[in-house]
Amino acid sequence: MKHDRIEKTSRATAGAGPAQDGSAEVTVKTVNLALQGGGAHGAFAWGVLDRLLEDGRIAFEGITATSAGAMNATVLAYGLTEGGREGARRALTNFWRRVSHAAMSGPLQPSIWDRLTHNHALETSPIFQAMDMLSRLFSPYQLNPMNYNPLRRVLEESVDFERLRASGKVKLFISATNVRTGKVRIFNTCEVTPDAVMASACLPFMFQAVEIDGEPYWDGGYMGNPALYPLIYHCDSHDVVIVHINPLMREGTPKTAQEILNRINEISFNSSLMREMRVIHFVTKLIDEGKVADTDMKRMLVHSIADDEMMRTLSVTSKLNADWEFLTHLRDIGRVRAEQWLADNFGQLGKATTVDFATYL
Repeated sequence: MKHDRIEKTSRATAGAGPAQDGSAEVTVKTVNLALQGGGAHGAFAWGVLDRLLEDGRIAFEGITATSAGAMNATVLAYGLTEGGREGARRALTNFWRRVSHAAMSGPLQPSIWDRLTHNHALETSPIFQAMDMLSRLFSPYQLNPMNYNPLRRVLEESVDFERLRASGKVKLFISATNVRTGKVRIFNTCEVTPDAVMASACLPFMFQAVEIDGEPYWDGGYMGNPALYPLIYHCDSHDVVIVHINPLMREGTPKTAQEILNRINEISFNSSLMREMRVIHFVTKLIDEGKVADTDMKRMLVHSIADDEMMRTLSVTSKLNADWEFLTHLRDIGRVRAEQWLADNFGQLGKATTVDFATYL
């Protein structure tokens, strides 16, 4: 099996003052990442990660992730293991390029009209319309009896999972939904396999459940998109940077079938995150009011990188559009949003929460 050869680079270290080569040494702050899922929209998170890695002032202790976020997280962790920051940037770029190449030979393609008008949805694609109708009548066990998923090959070509599990440089927490129990299953670094990542991204209307140790799993977004509690219990850093894919708020009432489906998807895939944010807010309030001590409960400092205004313009069908132009468009927007976030909030890392908890209450 072929994997990317990633050149090793040195990491910046925390501290102040000149380095031995005469250049100024960079102060590095360690955070945890929480990466949402959202299909092709995960390319926005690729851009965010690319800019944070390029900046050099952010280190990652733990990453909790779901679905497309789980793929970003796994590739990021492997890239850091093999080649530091530049290795991670290269690994993410290679992964998303492979995703696009795999999609080129698949049936879900933007129509000529979509390409001419730069409409990233797939509603005008006859093949998408046919597959959408069939998926409402038949299960993936009938439509895809061989359970073919090109993303598995892309993932296996992008990551050496044995080396990833052995490294332990970044703590991974990958969420999947146990179909039988309805509970979230967290796969930690030593348990991360292609099956675990594919389970986290298993859309039940498109693919058969992924079976691991005799248990069937679907997309982790139903129960944790992503789950924050592993970062609280298993990481030392108090800072959590959430990379949002699914808009929390949307004005107006959806009227068309696609608008309704889109909003249902957003609400269901944000619900678990909103519950955990309410708990974090409640604990923070108890600590601030002196009702509990910092030594008894952990104060979490929460931050968010998002572009809800842009995401609200995208159709739910565009989550299935892996056209390279669209992916790089989302990547570039993610880089811009991360750049702005660094300028506005880097100084608050380790000191204060920068999100407005009222958004989640």
